[in-house]
Amino acid sequence: MNVIIKDINISYMMFGSGRDILLLHGWGQNKEMMLPLGKKLEGFRITILDLPGFGASSEPTKSYDIYEYTEIIHDFAEEVGLKKPIVIGHSFGGRIGIIYASKYEVDKLILFGAPCVRERKTSVKEKLLKNLKKIPGTKLLVEVAKNYIGSTDYKNASVIMRGILVNTINEDLSECAQKITAPTILIWGTNDTAAPISDAMKLEKLLKDGALIKIEGATHYAYLEHLDYVVKIIKSFIGGN
Repeated sequence: MNVIIKDINISYMMFGSGRDILLLHGWGQNKEMMLPLGKKLEGFRITILDLPGFGASSEPTKSYDIYEYTEIIHDFAEEVGLKKPIVIGHSFGGRIGIIYASKYEVDKLILFGAPCVRERKTSVKEKLLKNLKKIPGTKLLVEVAKNYIGSTDYKNASVIMRGILVNTINEDLSECAQKITAPTILIWGTNDTAAPISDAMKLEKLLKDGALIKIEGATHYAYLEHLDYVVKIIKSFIGGN
């Protein structure tokens, strides 16, 4: 299924019946990454979309910041008729979930590996790029350097999506987390290197009604590595219909 939001063609799937669950995937992924989880949550109406710029959804027309990006998701939710959904987000999708839950009514919020607190420090790589920019005639060299020293996600992204990525990773969402009133659980792998367990601990302290559940030895994809266990946790948390 497809719907147009702000001139963006958004691809999504919806199945089941009952209370609404909205699943938001991570950066560089697509709805298929969340499908194994969605299929196991029987008794609910499941909505999984390809976030703009990923999977079969078209790119945004400009490099939105994560707040503008979240508004697109909210407009999508209204367009397809989601009512006070349970929001489940992984990584980038979880960061969207944090903002969404801070502004709009959600039943419950479940986050996997979604870093919130950003203590901004200038890396050696960033210092190098900053110094290169000061040298006349090095514009092309700077672009080459960005591709060479940037993250894999940055290298693989288009110009517009690179802008969204930069806007996203630099944004501290602490204030948003403090505004969330919905019950929230954080499901985190202790071996997550993309979003270390220390990030989860910081986020837990900011939440009014939140709890951290650690999965020993799991990575950034704990929800897939321990799918059945995670499903049991989620079902216990959200209850039935």
